[in-house]
Amino acid sequence: MPTSVPLAGIRVLDLTRLLPGPVATLRLAEMGADVLKIEDPEGGDYARTLGPVRHEMSQFFVAVNRGKRLLRLDLKDAAGRAALLDLVDNADVLVESFRPGVMDRLGVGWEVLKARNPRLVMCAISGYGATGPFAQRAGHDINYIGYAGMLAQNAASDGRPVLPNLQVGDLLGGAQAALQGILAALVAVHRGGAGSFVDVSMTDAVFAHNIMPLVAHNNGNAPPPGRDLLTGGVPCYNVYRTRDGRYMAVGALELKFWQACCAVLARPELAARHWQLGQAVGGADALAVQAELDAVFAQRTQAEWTALFDRVDCCVTPVLETAQALAHPLFRAREMVVTDDHPTEGPCVAAGAPLRFGP
Repeated sequence: MPTSVPLAGIRVLDLTRLLPGPVATLRLAEMGADVLKIEDPEGGDYARTLGPVRHEMSQFFVAVNRGKRLLRLDLKDAAGRAALLDLVDNADVLVESFRPGVMDRLGVGWEVLKARNPRLVMCAISGYGATGPFAQRAGHDINYIGYAGMLAQNAASDGRPVLPNLQVGDLLGGAQAALQGILAALVAVHRGGAGSFVDVSMTDAVFAHNIMPLVAHNNGNAPPPGRDLLTGGVPCYNVYRTRDGRYMAVGALELKFWQACCAVLARPELAARHWQLGQAVGGADALAVQAELDAVFAQRTQAEWTALFDRVDCCVTPVLETAQALAHPLFRAREMVVTDDHPTEGPCVAAGAPLRFGP
């Protein structure tokens, strides 16, 4: 656990649902903020019933709402709105993820809130931002990363985009971008400035982080999906199947790592076939070496390859499944695997706080 909590004393009102907003406020809670999650009295956060329900709620809801206090308020009711405004008086941050304009229609929009508490930071997370032609459109992660050009870059060998099980739009575009904006706005307040409205477009944030394809575009040589330097176009940065049907991740991008990798593979003649020595990225020679490595890695199990590469510092590692990762000493040593005893759902395995703050 963190040795100190830099956000101790910061009070957060969380009106968000599903994934992006709840993860943003979870991270604030992990850094010491007091987070009060506010749900409507009827169904509450949709995440409560997303996926199997063990007793009263889904594991998804439990995972992204740990460490928060819960309160039910009906914001369509005058008494509920009055209760929210009373909470705003002493809050530092309010986070919401409705479509743009919903908070205004409820009578608790930014103009009302900042008049009530001029030091308040309000963060609105939406798919396409509070302004622009798509502001009122619905969407999910697949739509945001599709518009941002990211989904097209993650494709199978037939060119069909592959859906990642890490929700890039929700977590990078939503949660992480919201954290960045909230913390920056809090710094301004603590320097004596006024509060501010933080407008987070998940699509904008993914677009802004889609750096490598933009670089390729500016160079005038955008390769097809799966053929760029970091997406499968070189043998030294690729994934290979092992004899037991698992995989090894080869990240020997620099020449020195590739040379060391080839030595472990007992294929020293491949060491000179590297992109830094003129091998064309996505070219015939790169694909030919990949095919050779496919055959080499298929000769041993993942555990056998891991044991061999653990002795050499060359960025070749196993591709772990979730159960393997939970048991791995990498995460155990840093207390990244914790068990929470939830009051209604019982023991739940969770990831620990990813940041450490020294004294």
